[in-house]
Amino acid sequence: MAGKTQRAPTLYAIIAIKLGKGVLLLLIALGVYSLADNDLIHDYRQLLHWIHIDPERKFFAELARSIRKITPENIFWVARGTAFYSIFSLIEGVGLFYRVSWAGWMAICESIFFIPIEVYELMRGFSPAVFVILLINVFIVIYLVQNRHRLFHHHVRKPEPSIDI
Repeated sequence: MAGKTQRAPTLYAIIAIKLGKGVLLLLIALGVYSLADNDLIHDYRQLLHWIHIDPERKFFAELARSIRKITPENIFWVARGTAFYSIFSLIEGVGLFYRVSWAGWMAICESIFFIPIEVYELMRGFSPAVFVILLINVFIVIYLVQNRHRLFHHHVRKPEPSIDI
């Protein structure tokens, strides 16, 4: 099997997760960007009316007060940050697809970065979604660290041929 790339269904699943996350985040960034010029409080009230919720209920009234504080500049920053992170995920997914070692390390570091945040969130209050994401990130780290030599191309300089005189 020398010179051939081995099949790695688990790696393909990780690639799908990274690319899917990147596309989803890019769509969210575009959606958030499109809200910048909207009258958010008007849109919010229309949404509540459409789904037949009383906007005067305490939770929805407090949410409306929070929405009033959102400025177009805040929206642009959220859209830019989300777009940046989506590009990061897309580059990571493509790098994993081509099995370059830097992408493996990128995925490992990104997953390690989020583990303490997820543990903190679980300590504040259990959430099945956060728990599943934590398990996925721990699995990604363990899998990629244990299989990095088998999965990724390591660019090693070949020695130059010697010339005998």
